[in-house]
Amino acid sequence: MTISAASDRNEPSTTANERDMLDGWLDYHRATLVWKCEGLQDEQLRLTPLAPSELSLLGLVRHMAEVERYWFREIMLGKELPELYCTEEDPDGDFHVTGRDTWAQAEQVWQTEVEQAKQAAAGRSLDLLSDAGSHHRGEVFSLRWVYTHMIEEYARHNGHADLLREHIDGSTGD
Repeated sequence: MTISAASDRNEPSTTANERDMLDGWLDYHRATLVWKCEGLQDEQLRLTPLAPSELSLLGLVRHMAEVERYWFREIMLGKELPELYCTEEDPDGDFHVTGRDTWAQAEQVWQTEVEQAKQAAAGRSLDLLSDAGSHHRGEVFSLRWVYTHMIEEYARHNGHADLLREHIDGSTGD
């Protein structure tokens, strides 16, 4: 499923079971991020209007691709995957966009990571625990915790996206 803008931003059910509610809220926040980027040109998506912050809408999308990959596939499945944008020399490389970086590229990578995350979680119990060796501090996480964390991560960054979008073109909305 490709996530698209406001038209796919359905309010999560208020009566769903736990798994459907978590999936609903996560998809809602994923669609919110797309909505905040909708209709802007690459140059606008690369803008960092909240100095001294280096945040841009394009950087947020790239960051969320890294986060989806990390929590669902590296932590929960124990896969060793290379970073998408970050390096040892530039651990915040996901946020450091250049004039060569485009929405089309970032969106494709992010959508791929979202689909991979969904596949990683599909059919697995929310009680599934990660392997202690998959996290750099040796912590163990349940899939339920990962879902909750991802919802929090998107909600926080969607707040950033809200501020960025308002500074870019005056658009506001929940």
